Amino acid sequence: MSDIPRQAVTRAAKLASLPLGFAGRSMLGFGKRMTGMASDAISAELQQRTAEQVFSVLGQLKGGAMKFGQALSVFEAALPEEMAGPYRQALTKLQEAAPPLPAASLHAVLADQLGPQWRTKFLEFDDTPAAAASIGQVHRAVWKSRAKAGRPVAVKIQYPGAGDALLSDLRQISRLGAMFKAIQPGLDIKPLLAEMRERISEELDYELEAKAQKAFAAAYAGDDEILVPKVVAAAPRVLITEWIEGKPLSKIIAGGTEDERDLAGARMATLHFSAPARARLLHADPHPGNFRLMPDGRLGVVDFGAVARLPEGLPEPVGRLTRLALAHEADAVVEGLRTEGFLKPEQEIDAEAVLNFLLPMLDPLAHDEFRFTRAWLRAEAARLASPKSPAFQLSRQLNLPPSYLLIHRVTLGSIGVLCQLEAKAPYRGILEKWLPGFAPVA
Repeated sequence: MSDIPRQAVTRAAKLASLPLGFAGRSMLGFGKRMTGMASDAISAELQQRTAEQVFSVLGQLKGGAMKFGQALSVFEAALPEEMAGPYRQALTKLQEAAPPLPAASLHAVLADQLGPQWRTKFLEFDDTPAAAASIGQVHRAVWKSRAKAGRPVAVKIQYPGAGDALLSDLRQISRLGAMFKAIQPGLDIKPLLAEMRERISEELDYELEAKAQKAFAAAYAGDDEILVPKVVAAAPRVLITEWIEGKPLSKIIAGGTEDERDLAGARMATLHFSAPARARLLHADPHPGNFRLMPDGRLGVVDFGAVARLPEGLPEPVGRLTRLALAHEADAVVEGLRTEGFLKPEQEIDAEAVLNFLLPMLDPLAHDEFRFTRAWLRAEAARLASPKSPAFQLSRQLNLPPSYLLIHRVTLGSIGVLCQLEAKAPYRGILEKWLPGFAPVA
């Protein structure tokens, strides 16, 4: 059996072990209930053991399993602290590492994509990966150039069979909904998985990624807040870009200073809201492994496989309705939500209840500065997920129009990272500068 089929079988077996383990823990919990053990204690134990197994398995895998784990890991800040602590380190591993591709397979991909004489294009090439992600790994190299010393580059190489692995893993993960509800009640993984399936073809095309990265690089050329490495060369499964040094956001989350956390948070917010205006693109993969804090204070961005194309920029109603909500203009907010499709035309709804639903989420924008925290996110997650909560009941009356789905998901992911960073910044001022419709009307 070749390496690739063998790896696929191993990956499938590991994923298949998850529901079996969950079933065993559920039966153990049932047995403990029969003997009179408190249900809250049983639920907490089941929750923690399930979470530990899920992230342990996902952390060992490439393909869709790792990609899903990376997407989910940005919501770690919403989990209860007694659960989040034991496996936070495993989540960081998901964001920065994966088992490396064997050298022979690596060289075969390079020969196929760059030609049999691929080594002649480099002055140096390090076979040991500097980083790895869900569908590829990155190597340091020196590209031949006019400069005698050459040009330091990052060479991103796609795993053979990455597309099939992604689809196979996502199909299996879709069967694990009950497990994720055990970890975080109210967490629905189906929309996230559906979106990931829709975007697989784009993320597998490194030439398309190169086009997006060139657009970002042009938009932020010479910028003093955001750094985008230039594209050097591209093929369908190999992407070569300038190498940048910097401190990964995952390390800042794990042990960065308060100044580093605050600066990284401000830069993340600036990227999120300015890119649609400057590049007509939204960076759509906000997990910490894609970002570096540079020595000069800029935010380095190193992955553009997932982007949303927004030729008109961010929708103006987002900013306008946010501003109206903060001004307590309840009737105007409801009218705008109805116009945009968040409410059905004939649907009756209490305007003040809508404001009560929205304002706690908008608290970061009600002040000149705000510090995102895990505690704030956990409180919001509990408020929105509890079936007994008025917020939960009202959320069932709201609809998320398809045109807002990706923007909503990326914004939630970015907020998750800000809460992991526990970053304080002038977020309202950032939105006033970049979000259409949010700035005060003259």
